[in-house]
Formats: sequence, structure tokens, C-alpha cells
Amino acid sequence: MKRYPKKVSYFLPILFLVACGQEQTGDLDKLLEKKSALKAELASIQDQIQAQQKEGKTGLAPLVVLDKLAQRNYEHKIIVQGNVETDQDVLINAEMGGLINQVHVHEGQRVSVGQVLVTLDASILSSNMKELETQLAYAEYMLEKQEELKRRGVGSEFEYKTALNQVNSLKSKMKSLSTQRGKSAIKAPFSGMIDKVFAKNGQLAGPQSPLLRLVNNQSVKITADISEKHLENVQVGTNMKVRFPNFKDTTLKLQVSHVGNYIDPTNRTFRVMSQLNNNKVLLPNMLAELEITDIRVPDAMVVPSKSILKSQQNEDYIFIAEPEKDGKYKARRIQITLHSRYDGWAHIDLLDHNVQPGAYVIVEGARGIADGDIVRTK
Repeated sequence: MKRYPKKVSYFLPILFLVACGQEQTGDLDKLLEKKSALKAELASIQDQIQAQQKEGKTGLAPLVVLDKLAQRNYEHKIIVQGNVETDQDVLINAEMGGLINQVHVHEGQRVSVGQVLVTLDASILSSNMKELETQLAYAEYMLEKQEELKRRGVGSEFEYKTALNQVNSLKSKMKSLSTQRGKSAIKAPFSGMIDKVFAKNGQLAGPQSPLLRLVNNQSVKITADISEKHLENVQVGTNMKVRFPNFKDTTLKLQVSHVGNYIDPTNRTFRVMSQLNNNKVLLPNMLAELEITDIRVPDAMVVPSKSILKSQQNEDYIFIAEPEKDGKYKARRIQITLHSRYDGWAHIDLLDHNVQPGAYVIVEGARGIADGDIVRTK
């Protein structure tokens, strides 16, 4: 058997690794060559696409939807949730404790201002007043005697002042008791409707227990809280429509009668109010929906909102479609100033003053096209 020298056995593994490395290097070169070929082919295809677009080939031009640039009256509206309120909605309590003798009204009854609603037992006050009347009569008699003695020069000034003070003190007590007895008859503070009666005959009334609820809905307020960003455009006299979710067919046309002078730091809103008189339908705490027209611009430049795009520099722009041959259009990028949006429309100003109302605006399909591209509508 032929044997190889030891030095040759050491070189065999090295030769094997070199051979493998040469084989892998060959595969990598082939991949790189293939990549270069694909890049060249992709660049060629891109050149062909651009050439076809410039020639206006129907099959390759992007499909878009057009609308006309309009000049018309523009309105922006705020829609917020509101509430119905009234100042004449009160729970009537007794100013003094006592037994309820009689409730003079019932729920649903209309009452007038000053009408007696509930009467409390005032027998103890009446007894105290009779006792004071007796004391007052005697004190007045003593005062007359002291005045007579003073005229004769017999009585002392001290005794006269004491008698006079006694009479004045008793008269003051009588007046106080008379006021308290008057409070036993609880009267209506304003005209309205008895909404709820809590009091019952024979119950003990106290300052903390309500006797009845009195409501007057003839004059109500419709209020809402609006974001402070609209403060500049909402003023007294601003028109608004008010709808009520529970009354589908009821829509009121009102004006803002009051604008708040305070911004709520919690939700950054201010309060608006509209007064409604001769009300016959609305109730306090009803839910309302306010539609306030805060911006009105005559002859404004208007485009569909979805036609407005934004660049990487945060600039607003639109595409104008200029007619070309064969029913094609050329897209031209126009920078704009966006003022506001509402109900699918936007109020804008064009920075290119050569574009006039009636020009075609690309509404759909504008994303992905560039300035100067050829587009089609069908």
C-alpha cells in the first residue's frame, strides 16, 4: 500500500476548504449579476411607464373623479348638546316647623303668585300673641299714668322711661310673633303649575323637608357649553337651530341671547344661552341639540373636503385637472389656504390666482399622482 508523506496529509483539508470557498464565491457572483439585471429591467419598465403616461395611453393613465371649483355662499355650523332650563322651578319648604293643617292645592293645579298653598298649625303662636296683647294693654295703661304724673311734676323720669321701654318691647314682640304666624300660611312665590305635592295633612313640616314643587315653563332658557375655539365667531345675535331628540318634528329657529364671560378650566368651554318665551311644550332638563351657524362667508371659494391633500411639509394643496387631447387631463398641483370644513365642503383660498371658479378639481384618485401626470375620468 502506497503511503503519502505526512506533509501532504496536512494540506488536504486546506485544499478542500479553498475549493468550497471558490464554489460559494461563484454562486454569490451569479446572484449579484442577476440582481443587476433585474434592476436594469425595472428601470427600463419604469421608463416605459413614464413614456406611456406622457403619450396619454388610456390603459395606463390613473383613473380620477372630477368636480368643479365653486364660488358660493359658505356656512360653518357647530352642533352641540344642550339643555332646557328655567329659573322658576323650585321646591317650596316651610320656613318654620309646625303641624300641617291643610294642603290647599293638588298636582296639576295652576296657581297665582301669593296664593296660599299649605297652612301650618299656628295655635301656639296665636295664644302667645293674646297673652302679649294683655301685657301690652297693661303696659300702655302704666305709660299713660307715668305721662300724667310727669305733666304734674310728680313722677320721676326713670319711671317714665321704664314704662315707655316696656311698651316698645312688647310691641316688638307682637310684631315678631305676627310675622311668624304669617309664615304659617305658605304662599306661591310666583304663578305656575303645581308639579308635585309632598305634604300631607297631619304631617310635621320642617325647614329641610320640601312641601311641593312649583314650576312655571312659560319662559325657558336653552343652554349649551361650546369649545373656546369658537368664542371669536359666536356672539349675541348669532343664528341657531334647536332640535329635540324626543320631539322629532320640533325645530326652533332662535338667536344667541347671552354669551358667557368665563371659560371652564375643566373642559375649556364657555356657556351660551337663548331665551324662549310663551313656551307650551318644552320642560326643564329636556335634552336639546343646538346647531349654531358661527361662520358665514358670501361668494367663498369652495371645494369638496376629500379633494384636499397635505404634503410632508404640512402644506395643504389640491390638484386641478386641465383638459388635454383624447379626453385626458393634466394634473396640476395648486397650494391652498384652508380656512374651515363643514358637511363635506371646505372653504379655501387659492395661492395661484390664475385658477378661476369652474375649473376641474380632482376629488378622488389624487393620491399617488404627481404634478404634470396625465389622468383620465373613464
